[in-house]
Amino acid sequence: MQKESLDSILKRIFEERCLILAVLSSPRKKQESQKLTLRPLLIQGQLCYQATEMRGQKALHYNLSAQECASALKEQFAHFKQGIFYTSEADYHILINKKHQATILQKPPSKSGNSLSLTHNRAKQYLLPEGMPIPFLVSLGIMNAQGKVLAQKMDKFRQINRFVEMIDDVLPHLAQDRPLHIIDFGCGKAYLTFALYHYLKFSQKRQVNVIGLDLKQDVIQHCQQLAEELGYEDLQFLLGDINRYETAQPVDLVVSLHACDTATDAALEKAIRWQAQAILCVPCCQHELFKQVRNPDLAPLLDHGILKERFAALATDAARSQLLEALGYHTQVMEFIDLEHTPKNLLIRAIRRSKDIDSEQALKKYAAFKQALQIHPSLERRFQAELGLPS
Repeated sequence: MQKESLDSILKRIFEERCLILAVLSSPRKKQESQKLTLRPLLIQGQLCYQATEMRGQKALHYNLSAQECASALKEQFAHFKQGIFYTSEADYHILINKKHQATILQKPPSKSGNSLSLTHNRAKQYLLPEGMPIPFLVSLGIMNAQGKVLAQKMDKFRQINRFVEMIDDVLPHLAQDRPLHIIDFGCGKAYLTFALYHYLKFSQKRQVNVIGLDLKQDVIQHCQQLAEELGYEDLQFLLGDINRYETAQPVDLVVSLHACDTATDAALEKAIRWQAQAILCVPCCQHELFKQVRNPDLAPLLDHGILKERFAALATDAARSQLLEALGYHTQVMEFIDLEHTPKNLLIRAIRRSKDIDSEQALKKYAAFKQALQIHPSLERRFQAELGLPS
């Protein structure tokens, strides 16, 4: 029996980078995750860990840094009775009793790390592969007619594939027995809208109805013409304002990439009221809370304009994410590479929960956050009645 503590083992595994695979199983409650697996992988040369959480028939994927893994796994052990950590030095079988005390059994290593592929960015692993001409990528000038990605467009090609990976991750949470209805608010030049449509329609063989909405008439006309030339019959581009757009059909997925300032909140409001099963949102130009945020204890931060601006943007996304939790969604904030705006942007991914079991606690956490910063964001105001928060 291993005398080393669980905290010590977790800390050492990730410091020494010796983990091959971790599996947490035997959930304490039926409504919680049935299994959690963790694997190392490389993303653009950086080591991180991909977690896969099984909830019923659905798999939820997300990435963690090495620094996040030890604390995240320790928290997860509150929900699971056992875990197995396969490392290059040993296998650790961990049993957690009702008092949350750990019994740790150590055995010789049974898996080899040499055969484990950490590479995540090889061309053959792209969901939209290089070497095969893809009509919309050729038309948009990213590929040539032979399917080779143009050198000056390689970054855009990677960005498109990163977005498609995110679409693939949320796909298990969307309806499986009918055509999918997807709306892209503020679609712009629609590189990613075309990618979404192509991947679902042709790679996944799904029936889809995709709407791209934007305020720029020339952009919409160009995108609609291209969709018609490509024969994308179920992809439509419309001129319109997010606040005024309505649909009678059930909406499965709402995408909003770089809707400026509170236009992001308009897109989120539509998605929530439609009870969209998934939301992918990259906020942009978060100015609203810059004039609102106040806290005397944060004066060293808020007295400097550029620091206050960055803090207000992060606070805006934190408020949105927590409000989504209070309104029935499980949210994650992730990095999304977007080269047309900033080197790295934050993406809010929200998946609608089948039960609002966490909503009350999420609302309490939001209320404390709101009070600490003395803020009253647009998304909160849009759901004032539902949330029951004071102005």
